[in-house]
Amino acid sequence: MENISSVQNQKVKNWKKLATKKQRTKEGSYLLDGWHLVQEALNYDAPIKAIMVTQEQFDMHSEELQKVSEIFIVTFEVMQSITDTVTPQGIAAEVGIPAVYTEVPNELAGTWLLMDEVQDPGNMGTMIRTADAAGFTGVVAGNKTADIFSPKVVRAMQGSQFHIQVKQGSTLDWIDMLHAEGIPVYGTQLNKEAVNYLDVEKSNSFALIMGNEGNGVQPAVLERTSQNLYIPIAGKAESLNVAVSAGILMFALKK
Repeated sequence: MENISSVQNQKVKNWKKLATKKQRTKEGSYLLDGWHLVQEALNYDAPIKAIMVTQEQFDMHSEELQKVSEIFIVTFEVMQSITDTVTPQGIAAEVGIPAVYTEVPNELAGTWLLMDEVQDPGNMGTMIRTADAAGFTGVVAGNKTADIFSPKVVRAMQGSQFHIQVKQGSTLDWIDMLHAEGIPVYGTQLNKEAVNYLDVEKSNSFALIMGNEGNGVQPAVLERTSQNLYIPIAGKAESLNVAVSAGILMFALKK
């Protein structure tokens, strides 16, 4: 273990920079903030590079932290600098981004959520967490989506990235690969030609595409789907939040 008390320490500066995508790409890692997320990483044997913890939190969790070789005891001020929160919980971790993040599974099967240009980190993290809760096989962050490992997405996921497969890739490429395996792909669309999701048979083998908060799924993507679905709205609301819509559809469509 090493003690760090200065916010000017180079390690502290590097951890703080993990809030940026540039640094995450450079280091191949991202930051977890808070005991719940650190505990999830420990429970699921995530590639933890370092634990940063105050003495108080270390005394509380020393037994669980025994499996981690790189532990740094830091002051409250250092923790505040690393996590950029007013009242940090006193424990954080640097975790490696899995190499398989950009790889397609050898056997493409099950239920998948594809996110097409979803921009809001809160929506994105909530959708991944909901996919986990619905028992989905995995999620795919398409081009121009928010970065899955950004601090806001990580907080919203609440550890679900350790429970299901999390991938990044071209939405169109994934559609082609899913079609090749005989897996139906459902788009989402506010259009008279779309199908009421209630009329679709439940299944344990399909992919669902959710689109950008303002523009929906790209037209080029909708042209390549097996079928496009819509959620009928009984009230006067113009539309539903994309994460809410995703939740409704995932639970309704999965057997």
